[in-house]
Amino acid sequence: MVMPTSCSIVYKIIYPNGKIYVGQDRTNNINYFGSADAALIARDFDEVQRRDFTVRRIVLWTSHTATRQEVTRVELEWIRNLRANDPAVGYNRWPHYPKKRAAAADGGQGEDHA
Repeated sequence: MVMPTSCSIVYKIIYPNGKIYVGQDRTNNINYFGSADAALIARDFDEVQRRDFTVRRIVLWTSHTATRQEVTRVELEWIRNLRANDPAVGYNRWPHYPKKRAAAADGGQGEDHA
């Protein structure tokens, strides 16, 4: 199925280490892979790993009629539901992942996920 470029999408990027990034694109540009912090991602991969690097993009949601605010609301829902803003899970840094949720996710060990 060919999706017209006029639709908005929310997507998930999956990196080779399993971490994710959730973002939106209001033009459905097939070559757009988000605006995650490149330095943050680079810290997770050594030189050898960076030589053969496959990234996957999965479209989670599409709309031909959603407003910018609706697309952002859906993007935030996916970020929270997938915990893409938890540094142990993904590269989204907004919205901020609460430390108390991070502590609960690591069994209450209180590990700092900031």
